Amino acid sequence: MPCNTFRVWLLGLFFTVLISGVNQFFSLRYPSIQITSLLAQLLALPLGKIMERVLSARRWRCWVYRWGKGWTVVEWTLNPGPFNIKEHTLISVMANVVAGGAYATEIVAAQRTYYDQQWDVGYQLCLVISSQLMGFSLAGICRRFLVWPASMIWPQQLVSCAVLNTLHSTWGFHDGLMSRWKFFWLCLAGAFTWYWVPGYLFTGLSAFSWVCWAAPNAVVLNQLFGTQTGLGMGILTFDWSEIAYINNPLVSPWWAEANVLLGLVVWFWILTPIWYYKNVFYTAYLPMSTGNGYDNTAQIYNVTRVIANGAFNVTAYEEYSPLFISATFAMDYAVQFATLTGTIVHTLLWYREDIIRQFRASLRDEPDVHSRLMSAYREVPSTWYICIGVLSLALGILTIEHWDTQLPVWAYFLSLAIPIVYVIPLGILQAITNQQIGLNVVTELIVGYALPGKPIAMMIFKTFGYITMTQALSFVGDLKFGHYMKIPPRVMFMAQTIAAFVACFVVVFVQIWMFGNIEGLCMPGQVDGFTCPAIHVFATASVFFGGVGPQRLFGQHGTYGPLVWFFLIGALLPIPFYFLARRYPTSWFRYVNIPIIFAGTSYMPPATGINYSSWGLVGFIFQYVIRRKRFMWWSRYNYILSAALDGGTVLSGIVIFFCLFMPYGAKGLSWWGNNINSHTADGLGTPLYSLGGENPKFFGPAPGTWS
Repeated sequence: MPCNTFRVWLLGLFFTVLISGVNQFFSLRYPSIQITSLLAQLLALPLGKIMERVLSARRWRCWVYRWGKGWTVVEWTLNPGPFNIKEHTLISVMANVVAGGAYATEIVAAQRTYYDQQWDVGYQLCLVISSQLMGFSLAGICRRFLVWPASMIWPQQLVSCAVLNTLHSTWGFHDGLMSRWKFFWLCLAGAFTWYWVPGYLFTGLSAFSWVCWAAPNAVVLNQLFGTQTGLGMGILTFDWSEIAYINNPLVSPWWAEANVLLGLVVWFWILTPIWYYKNVFYTAYLPMSTGNGYDNTAQIYNVTRVIANGAFNVTAYEEYSPLFISATFAMDYAVQFATLTGTIVHTLLWYREDIIRQFRASLRDEPDVHSRLMSAYREVPSTWYICIGVLSLALGILTIEHWDTQLPVWAYFLSLAIPIVYVIPLGILQAITNQQIGLNVVTELIVGYALPGKPIAMMIFKTFGYITMTQALSFVGDLKFGHYMKIPPRVMFMAQTIAAFVACFVVVFVQIWMFGNIEGLCMPGQVDGFTCPAIHVFATASVFFGGVGPQRLFGQHGTYGPLVWFFLIGALLPIPFYFLARRYPTSWFRYVNIPIIFAGTSYMPPATGINYSSWGLVGFIFQYVIRRKRFMWWSRYNYILSAALDGGTVLSGIVIFFCLFMPYGAKGLSWWGNNINSHTADGLGTPLYSLGGENPKFFGPAPGTWS
């Protein structure tokens, strides 16, 4: 069955450029919507079938040079026959490689918006390529432990296999019902048409909060029900990009969504308001929910006052102000701390025997049926992956040495040592349990203590330490997908490498274009929503850990010192639920997943409660009610609908921006329905306590008492 075909490379590169470009474009917008590889999976089949019919089947011969064999004659054709499932798999892999974006672009955006550093395109390309491909190299080196053993299941890849097998087994089958493809195009057209309402004509339906409209000056109500700087307790929104901001609710299982909703209620709708209205961490002087850092006059923290030549100025910091964050931002750090320990304890309790047994099985190297079938293909030499790693390493060193990043080479190697140490144990964990432990908080704490006062170095250290392992496990998952679908390893290597490499150029140049052509990009109040909320969170973290430093913030006398108790809370909380589930095996306790309860709300901020509550409501309808009551309809159309809603909304957003905002200087319609949210206490970010006049002029420690 041929798979290294012209159709694969044409469609694969098309989706590589499309998905990476569109996702990078919308990553700087709120609300954002991301195209997933599912859309490519659905569209690749009809496009492949069309190419099967229209492309010439003529065969050509040409001379090519093959390593170790010299010059040989090969025969090739544009159309080797029916479009097959292996071609479809490779296209899906290329799309999935780029769907997650490039984390390093956030460094570049943060440098421009927070530190007024506009370094050239060479720096951006070297940084992005080195950070993206290092994970690929690590993935290939770990194949023996994470891909080849039968015990390494990778449950998410089984879903992808099932989707492709279902699509190919039912293609051309008519049973009197509406075909999947007709349903897809109708829903895509409907999503495209509808998004014009909340996306342009009546934007109040996007950040929908009738409570805030009815009482625009009621501060407490706006803080609880607001959708911009509030907790979003209003539940409803009519904008699919708001609903799918976290991820598509039609894809996640309901039990996982229920755990996320429980985390939302406990951490952000109960505990966060208690913190806020008791003025814990001085949060009542700030908006309830925002990803920005603030000074002691409740103004956006002026980073340039404490950063000189890319380094933290302690004297200027003592003369200026401590750094303060909102209540939801503080809670976000708390749940991230708890996630780190909670995931480890939960995994040891529930999966310790499986992990030990399957790790031993991986060392015995006992081939299963998949490995025996894959032995017919030539394996990729480990030296190929090592060469990719050496190239990435060289580009990384060039980046930190040629440009003034203030990251020493020893720290760069330390950042890479973290994923190298953790990738196999955490990869085994994810392969068995489908749960991944992120190293972002670990890397932030390490670099904060190792390189205090260097925020640019902190961002780069965090990226190489955190995203290298994340990318590695993503690549490993795709390798397992190819293993299940019997894709020749060398063809898989080429597909992953080329897709990742091409996407690096796409995301860099898309972001460069955006900064040069979108008026007010990353500024508060940008008319089309390109306010870069994720960049603000990322940059604030760089000041938080890389500038002020964890010692000043989480130390014994630090403002946020009590948050470190969440490490202990995260470690203890899984224990009672584990024993309750063992004692009552058929009760709801077996569905309680503490790591998901902690980690599920990690998008807040910039997300608000409405993103989670509306997401959970839609998930409940489709993943619980319809799945139970109308399973045949659900199994036939659910995933098709999810891709159509994403695709139609993204396409509509692109058309609105390029046809209406770009030509007219980024000016939208001005009327009550589009302006109402900006005139409420929620839109203005009104805090509970105000400063100035008869009130204090500042909050927090008295001047001269912090260091």
